[in-house]
Amino acid sequence: MRLNDAQQSAVEYVSGPCLVLAGAGSGKTRVITNKIAYLVNTCGYKPSQIAAVTFTNKAAREMKERVALTLGKKASRGLKVSTFHTLGLNIIKKHVGTLGYKSGFSLFDDKDTFSLLNDLTLEHYDGDKDALQALMTRISNWKNELIVPEVAIKHASEPLLAEQAAFYKEYSRHLKAYNALDFDDLILLPTLLFIQYEEIRQLWRNKIRYLLVDEYQDTNTSQYQLVKLLVGERARFTVVGDDDQSIYSWRGAQPKNLLLLKEDFPSLKLIKLEQNYRSSGRILHTANILIQNNPHVFEKRLFSDLSYGEPLKVLVAKNEEHEAEKVVAEMLAHRFMRDTQYKQYAILYRGNHQSRVFEKVLMKNRIPYKISGGTSFFGRAEIKDIMAYLRLLTNHEDDNALLRIVNTPHRGIGRASLAKIGEFANAHQCTLFEAMCHKGLSSVLPGNAFQSIQTFIRLIIETKYNMQRGEAVDVLRDFIKHLGFEEWLYAQSASPKAAEMAMANVSTLFSWVKDMLKGDALEAPMSLAEIVQRLTLRDMMERGEDSDEADQIQLMTLHASKGLEFPFVFMVGMEEGLLPHQSSIDEDNIEEERRLAYVGITRAQEQLFFSIARERRQMGELIEPEPSRFLYELPHDDIEWEWHKKQDTDEQRKQKAQKGIANLKNLFSD
Repeated sequence: MRLNDAQQSAVEYVSGPCLVLAGAGSGKTRVITNKIAYLVNTCGYKPSQIAAVTFTNKAAREMKERVALTLGKKASRGLKVSTFHTLGLNIIKKHVGTLGYKSGFSLFDDKDTFSLLNDLTLEHYDGDKDALQALMTRISNWKNELIVPEVAIKHASEPLLAEQAAFYKEYSRHLKAYNALDFDDLILLPTLLFIQYEEIRQLWRNKIRYLLVDEYQDTNTSQYQLVKLLVGERARFTVVGDDDQSIYSWRGAQPKNLLLLKEDFPSLKLIKLEQNYRSSGRILHTANILIQNNPHVFEKRLFSDLSYGEPLKVLVAKNEEHEAEKVVAEMLAHRFMRDTQYKQYAILYRGNHQSRVFEKVLMKNRIPYKISGGTSFFGRAEIKDIMAYLRLLTNHEDDNALLRIVNTPHRGIGRASLAKIGEFANAHQCTLFEAMCHKGLSSVLPGNAFQSIQTFIRLIIETKYNMQRGEAVDVLRDFIKHLGFEEWLYAQSASPKAAEMAMANVSTLFSWVKDMLKGDALEAPMSLAEIVQRLTLRDMMERGEDSDEADQIQLMTLHASKGLEFPFVFMVGMEEGLLPHQSSIDEDNIEEERRLAYVGITRAQEQLFFSIARERRQMGELIEPEPSRFLYELPHDDIEWEWHKKQDTDEQRKQKAQKGIANLKNLFSD
């Protein structure tokens, strides 16, 4: 497909700074890949002189693959396509000595940082996880704003900031002593390096003769400064972004960086990509109307040459359980009438916690699904732990399950003891569980460890026996309580809130198992072994290697959906307090929530459904939420509320019936 005039203009403008304002679905990736090819084939740039940066490894990988297809693998060799952080890491590696580090430095992840700060603040915070999390966030924000410890200390305007700045200095000192960097250092250090050393700055400007930046609206202060320092006065760069899709302020993204470009580069050329190749005219019209309620740095209006399409529907449910049932029922009916595939549907929500109830209904109806952009229910550590207990209760030979939970919660059974048990099992050619039951084990284990093992084994055997002869649900409830799992979660979680959410997940799993044990009108009671098989199969399907191609419904947060597209989209929980989120309402940050709704709407290609619930449980309380203000901001003529739904004419009913019968015949013939 040939480029349109705006896309062609964006590709061919290379003589100065260029901002491509790329609306949703306007083909920005095609512009970037074609521009790289144009720079090499027409402008005489070598691939090694071009760098393209984006924000995720996945996006960088896809861009690299598309450039290789356009240019050819051999011709694209030497091209730098990476994330901001990978580019920063490469710069640091080249100048590690100048920065005062030794080669072979370590990279600290969040857990490493948390652990170090916990040690440094033990006397002050006594392990207070909320205070530690606040300190981590503050240090990260300072680094993203290019504020070093000495400056943070100098400008601390209140006691808490002064205290955090002092810990920031100690943290930085210890990182240097450990020859370690954290994630934010990967942008901070190269930027400071370029500010301080002109010759190094010039070296990299000569190395990278042309720079392309994708998703520019998501850059923070340090990333913008790094870009500015890299391109210098020559200003040979193209940044591609959309202020209407800036949804990451919580991690430092600054949409105002689009405006700063015009101030810092007065000759900036602005090119707007306004033709959308993804969505129906009606979907685009509603998205345009919604986003007009936000102030704009640059005005643009998306249009489409596709058909106008069907009205957007709002489904109304009694509560969140009914909402999930209603959405799934609507999707199944739609799929039957349209003869579509599961993978053509996406369910989008504001928060990960909303996925639980949809997972339950999908699983109950044996509908394949995949959680994207977040940890799936079965991928959460606490669920894996409880599932391992259930697996061991039903199959004592499951060594993997046993190894996962033998010391979860802590029972004083260390790695050395487990190694001895493993050696004992190998010598006696038996499972780990059988080895733990063997009287001879006492000869190879210390007394305390042996007693802990015996207590653990007794708990598993007695629970299995009691479940077989008594009320399985009650036995299972007592078993989880006896484990002390909740207390353990609170002791080892990053914050009380995290522990609370993890325990809510355990409660959800328990309620699913309880329902399956008891059975209902649709399904006969199941044994624990059958339940474990069902849930384990669900987990394995979720982790399937070909999941991108598999025929399964996509579940994801609105944030995770950015950059994706689906023929049919359900945006669920369209209520005040969810979208817009209550924290954003409290902080008067409605504009970003509106952009998030805009992102969700523009994921849909053919049809878009919303859902709301009249009642919803929130923090243990039953509330009656109002429909989202964003629903009322959409054009009324394009929205079909369920309670205002027009009755089909006789002719429409007849056509639907005929289509349904035809699809039924196809189903049976298949």
